[in-house]
Amino acid sequence: MDIVLLVIGFILMLVGILGSFLPVLPGPPISWVGLLLLYLTKAIPDDWWLLGITLVVAIAVFVLDYIIPAVGTKKFGGSKAGMFGTVVGLLVAIFFPVLGPFGIIIWPFVGALVGELANKADQKTALKAAFGSFLGFLTGTFMKFVIAVIYLGIFIWKAIEYGPELFTFS
Repeated sequence: MDIVLLVIGFILMLVGILGSFLPVLPGPPISWVGLLLLYLTKAIPDDWWLLGITLVVAIAVFVLDYIIPAVGTKKFGGSKAGMFGTVVGLLVAIFFPVLGPFGIIIWPFVGALVGELANKADQKTALKAAFGSFLGFLTGTFMKFVIAVIYLGIFIWKAIEYGPELFTFS
């Protein structure tokens, strides 16, 4: 059973990293569930402090991911249309990777710009708001990615540390 929990936990870690970029998946909370599954194995001793702290961080990052783009957009004079355009641009980058890996950076900006222009903002205001929305999106994405990678590092570290106990086949 420990191997099953380890494998499912590792898969959740990878999904959590993907969730850092995909708006439909909450990356850090999914990664946290992967950590929880690792600690549910018989081989790894309970560390409720680590699990509690990482849970609080995952929830905080999840909440901040919704606040940061809004703050960025408002700070630069944008609207909800700019934020919506950012998400649409991200979805375009994911499902139609026209510009390859650069699309994940370019399309959300273009989406925010189109959203602001559709909201009848003048070109200068739309460009400024699109930049703010895009900056907020990048900040949130980077924050989620860093947390998910740290959780993966903890997962791998603990799996290696307790490897002999995890992989006993008796």
